[in-house]
Amino acid sequence: MEDKFEIKESERQSWLSLAMIWTGSMICIPCLMIGGVIGTGLSLGEVVLAVLAGYGIVCIYMCLVGIESCDTGMPTVSMASSVLGKKGAQFIISLMLAIACVGWFGIQSAVCGESFSVMIAGITDFEIPSWISSIFWGIVMLLTAVYGYNGLKILNFIAVPALVIVLVYSMILAFSSGGLETVMSFVPASRMPFISAVSMVVASFALGGVISGDYSRYAKSRKDVVKSTVLGVFPSGMVMMLIGAILSIVTGQYDISLVLAAVGVPALGLVALVLATWTTNVTNAYSGGLAVSNLFNGGEDKFRISCAVAGLIGTVLAAVGLLSKFEFFLNILSALIPPIAGVMIASYWIVGKGRKENLVQKEGWYLPGIIAFAVGALVAYITGNIAVFFIGPVNGIVVSMVVYIILVNVMDKGEIRK
Repeated sequence: MEDKFEIKESERQSWLSLAMIWTGSMICIPCLMIGGVIGTGLSLGEVVLAVLAGYGIVCIYMCLVGIESCDTGMPTVSMASSVLGKKGAQFIISLMLAIACVGWFGIQSAVCGESFSVMIAGITDFEIPSWISSIFWGIVMLLTAVYGYNGLKILNFIAVPALVIVLVYSMILAFSSGGLETVMSFVPASRMPFISAVSMVVASFALGGVISGDYSRYAKSRKDVVKSTVLGVFPSGMVMMLIGAILSIVTGQYDISLVLAAVGVPALGLVALVLATWTTNVTNAYSGGLAVSNLFNGGEDKFRISCAVAGLIGTVLAAVGLLSKFEFFLNILSALIPPIAGVMIASYWIVGKGRKENLVQKEGWYLPGIIAFAVGALVAYITGNIAVFFIGPVNGIVVSMVVYIILVNVMDKGEIRK
């Protein structure tokens, strides 16, 4: 089970440092937007329940994958090679990363473009079409990711606190103008299925949950994985979702740039929003470029090309209106990504009895795992919005686990460990 990525014991970190990574990941524009979407379709109490259920699902599989990574010291792609094969893991994990990162790049470029257009209109009364602003900022973010920008880390230290201040100020403005009464008496004009809301919450961190092993392998113990996951995801995720929901109830829309403008946040607040999307979207372009490069076996010398391709696709998606397909994008993520965790959990915890010595990396493509993942993803997508069939992502995880165990018994009895 030797692996070139396996870490040393001296590199292990405290649970608090890992929890801060998850907390930082939750303080983002997508969480606000998803909170806004479900906030306009559910009561506030139901929003809380949807967030608890959605992040509960993510945290359960995140802990199981994270503990496996803590036990073995391996990142997600190395562990996935035991259930998908090395080539299968490289292709599927890279494909999921590429889809997620390119999609989020497009959505956040659109949010940034909307914010910039609203800001300019408020200052000059001159309206720039949002698609032009989205292309402009998409290219700026892409160039930053491809060629680097030394001041980006400094900018990030400014953008995140500034966004928090803007959100607090927005809440004060919302409540001071009768927003509290609006929130307390709110009844959705068109109700969203509760199952759909849970699936959207899952989608907000579906990918992070699957690749959590890249960070959880640094945990000192299984207990630390659980503590860092639960305390890192739940509090910050709940706060961000509730802020998004409350602001959307007060303003009647979930597009965060329009929400801030509607509650009366000055142009400086929209500048903070532009900076926040810029700093996080550079990461999307960078990670998306790495995923595309890995997908096609490109080396470091090809990275700039793959990064440019990923960013340009995301920019085009922003310009043609990906933001309006936000819910569809979330449905895709919540269907495709959790079943990967399902096959990994089945292999390590059920077939392998939760013992690291039973984890065996496989060459090439491992059919039982690939078929189980594909079936689980299909079931998750089909049942995602049908309440009678429970929750799509959970269905995908359970089905992928069951199919994997059956296929291992039928196709590869040598995989079963005593």
